[in-house]
Amino acid sequence: MYNKVDAEVVAELRQIVGEGNVLVKREDIEPYTHDEVVGLRADPEVVVKATSAQQIAAIFKLAQRKRIPVTPRGAGWGLSGGAVPVCGGIVLSLEKMNRILEIDKENLMVTVEPGVITGDIHRAVEAEGLFYPPDPASLDSCSIGGNIAEGAGGPRAVKYGTTMHYVCGLEAVLPSGDIIMCGGKLVKNVTGYNLIQLIIGSEGTLAVVTKIILRLLPLPKEQIDLLVPYDDFQAAADTVSAIIAQRIVPATIEFMERDSILAVERLLQKEVPYDDAEAHLLIQLDGNYREQVDADMEIVGELCLQHGARDVLVARDRPTRDRLWEARRKIIEALKHESPINHMEDVVVPRSEIPRLLKGVKEIAREYGVRIISFGHAGDGNVHLNVLKDDLSMERWEELVPRIEEAVYRLTLSLGGTITGEHGVGATRRRYLPLALDEAQIALQRRMRAAFDPNQILNPNKIFP
Repeated sequence: MYNKVDAEVVAELRQIVGEGNVLVKREDIEPYTHDEVVGLRADPEVVVKATSAQQIAAIFKLAQRKRIPVTPRGAGWGLSGGAVPVCGGIVLSLEKMNRILEIDKENLMVTVEPGVITGDIHRAVEAEGLFYPPDPASLDSCSIGGNIAEGAGGPRAVKYGTTMHYVCGLEAVLPSGDIIMCGGKLVKNVTGYNLIQLIIGSEGTLAVVTKIILRLLPLPKEQIDLLVPYDDFQAAADTVSAIIAQRIVPATIEFMERDSILAVERLLQKEVPYDDAEAHLLIQLDGNYREQVDADMEIVGELCLQHGARDVLVARDRPTRDRLWEARRKIIEALKHESPINHMEDVVVPRSEIPRLLKGVKEIAREYGVRIISFGHAGDGNVHLNVLKDDLSMERWEELVPRIEEAVYRLTLSLGGTITGEHGVGATRRRYLPLALDEAQIALQRRMRAAFDPNQILNPNKIFP
């Protein structure tokens, strides 16, 4: 279906972006063969670093003419293989499009290029007293373009929503080479179909985003964090429901099960408070008035104790808050330390169903004789499940992972959930899409993709089975 990249194509790419922005040597292209999915790699034939929408448009026109696949790539921190060039061809890197173009304090908007690191956006707008809420765990490494592609979330989603709730405008290049501008510095806009929301979460299969206008909020002036240990996860889940029933919406409600805490201890070589507790909740409250945040803290703390919490540890200042969050932020690193080969899922269920999900996952772990360690976002039902290879043979591991995946997905779907909450379908979950979506939905989405890209040169073999 696709043609190979030859010397003529490489020469044309160099004319478009310049000699130094075209990589063909194996050692130069190796970093672009993978994302953060363990064991998934594929070689591109060439890597191209673009610096403008016009360059990307020219690359697409060349790729269309030559029938060469193009895989867009941000910072490479994806967890579904979305940036892996599974069909070879061209990797289109956006890493050099990394400017914050404007912070508009009057309209509460920031305009950025897709290669900007998300944490840099946070720091830049907070210096101006403004706030961009979405906070994926890899925010100091991942790019905003990747966040757009995946519809990234993060701990603060329970109160503030995900990336999709903050995008007001997008400049994007279609696979045809046409450049479009959707939306702008507008809070309201119902002019035609909402192409912005169609592109967000499309995993780089419909268009390549080249400029983003994000809505900002005033930066909350007050923040308190609570670390709450429990001897029973059901009690922790009941606490979450009780907090929401009191019409208090924390900025974050994270959970960590005991095995994840112990893994962090082994990594850091130091104890975490209440490491023998079955589960921890990590709750963040914020607002503009100290009195209101303190009042919410008193109610939340009392609810935690009423539902069986062993204690409520309170952090008001930044150093203490950082200590409370250290274990949560180190979990993924700790699990990689425990087992360099591992498999992560990010299923999502109604938050009241998290205890049933975790109980079922433990049964699946026992059935297949593996360790599955869980943590995630109790406030929005998004659970990260980590299957560890440990000392299993590679043959046995490769045999078990698909069976465990399917068992977890069927369990999740039976609880009213779905197979991915924020990591995307990509290359790793595409075979399971028919479990979550019916034939009519898949067929409709295929036709939508074909309308954008009839020759399927843009990020092929992603999402659809």
